[in-house]
Amino acid sequence: MKVLRFEELEVWKDARVICGSVNEICNVGSFRSDYKFRDQVRSSAGSIMDNIAEGFERDGRKEFIQFLSIAKGSCGEIRSQLYRAIDYGYISAEKAAGLLEQTLVLSKKLSCLMTYLKSSQIKGLKFKPET
Repeated sequence: MKVLRFEELEVWKDARVICGSVNEICNVGSFRSDYKFRDQVRSSAGSIMDNIAEGFERDGRKEFIQFLSIAKGSCGEIRSQLYRAIDYGYISAEKAAGLLEQTLVLSKKLSCLMTYLKSSQIKGLKFKPET
């Protein structure tokens, strides 16, 4: 039986791409010099992929859903921070548009995955009977 790894999850892969894109924009111009804000934005982006991974690795459906919800919240946090970055003049609205769209798409995917898991009969690997 093949065991799925979190690195194979589409939502984790998408979160990793977003994390990389956020890192790129944080290293440019005035954004790079606002250390506190820059680090907060990077942390939020990392939180998306990290919470997907942590929830998955806990081997329980309910815990995975909980961590997916936290990851979804971090998608919203990134969107809000991107608007602040636009308002501060750190990035243009055009530059942020693609990343804003990516976070919206990922947020919807996370919602769909949570809905699927809530209706699933699978409880998780930690509930699998010992053989």
